[in-house]
Amino acid sequence: MRIRVVHETIYTYEQPARGLVQVMRLTPRDHDGQYVRSWRIDTSIDGRLTAREDGFGNIVHWFTPDAPADALTIRVTGAVDTEDTHGVIRGTVERLPDEFYLRDTDLCTTTPELQIFAERVATDGDGTPLAVLHRLRAAVPQAVAYEPGPAVNGVPSGKAFAAGKGICQDLTHVFIAAARHLGIPARYVAGYRARDDGEADVEAPHGWAEALVPNLGWVAFDACYENAPSDGYIRVATGLDYLGAAPIRGSRTGGGTETLDVKLRVEQGRDATQS
Repeated sequence: MRIRVVHETIYTYEQPARGLVQVMRLTPRDHDGQYVRSWRIDTSIDGRLTAREDGFGNIVHWFTPDAPADALTIRVTGAVDTEDTHGVIRGTVERLPDEFYLRDTDLCTTTPELQIFAERVATDGDGTPLAVLHRLRAAVPQAVAYEPGPAVNGVPSGKAFAAGKGICQDLTHVFIAAARHLGIPARYVAGYRARDDGEADVEAPHGWAEALVPNLGWVAFDACYENAPSDGYIRVATGLDYLGAAPIRGSRTGGGTETLDVKLRVEQGRDATQS
């Protein structure tokens, strides 16, 4: 399948913002089942755009405007060819040891209630890691109802679990925290997901999890939609939690109140043939 993305992030400031820096994890890499045909980042104002790689192997762009700005639009356009690998992830850039993904973070840490939940799922059937993870993927949305909405700075997994509802990143954090409590390395994945109904307009980028399965490797799990990410997904960045893989994080001096608007189209095309 070929997936085309047009993603606009529009910032407006009450007053011109100085010292503006935007850190963008918006560029996917090739791996088995994902082949980037074209991809670019454009900004509405002049400035310096530099690329580097972070510790997770993500492509990161830093943007700094040439002058104070009262508005900024970041526009991403691209096309990616995808194949369904049934959630198994191979051929990715791996810079860190597997044990690193057992670390807790402020957004992915367990409470006693979440620990009990994870342990109950683990002991409710086949105890092999893959079987446990499939049950966990099904159990999380039963415990935390998915409510579509834009990404925010983040809700700790224990708080989302106690609330019994959350957006995609909240369910993913609960899944990751539970997996790590069971001794299974897990990480957050940020990217794009094409809608099942074929409509191109999407509210926000998506987030899901990957967990390490012995003798199989990293496997993707989407607790929000209770499936294994397929050829309708574009994998962009990974981190210990949402903040480590967030599409855009920034800082500025002044500017007053900030207004943010996101416009996103993820369009499925016909299967592409290599030329």
